[in-house]
Amino acid sequence: VVDAIDTVTAKLHLAQECAARGVPLVSCLGTGNRLDPGKLCIGDLAETANGCGCGLARVMRRELRKRGITSLTVCYSREQPLAAVAPGDNNGRHPPGSIAFVPPVAGYLIAAHVARALLQI
Repeated sequence: VVDAIDTVTAKLHLAQECAARGVPLVSCLGTGNRLDPGKLCIGDLAETANGCGCGLARVMRRELRKRGITSLTVCYSREQPLAAVAPGDNNGRHPPGSIAFVPPVAGYLIAAHVARALLQI
């Protein structure tokens, strides 16, 4: 299963269901506010603890640990996200912005990972 869901609750539910059923899952983490698709990689969620700057990864690690899930294959960026800049007052919170060429590269990396797994390469 490939997860490209944007909501944390749905990502967690999918991860739980796949783990319970023994179904392999690759989950895409945050690509927002990043400009270098060359910094995207596939790895284990635990690897994101080494300062990738992804808030989604931090929440996923914490919440999956609570659910007894200690490993998850993810696509994540090693690039620190840029600071969000948005006009107007949003109480200091701004949704991450995506540049047109980073999210598709994450999808291509995940597709290649899945193809290699299916071909057992």
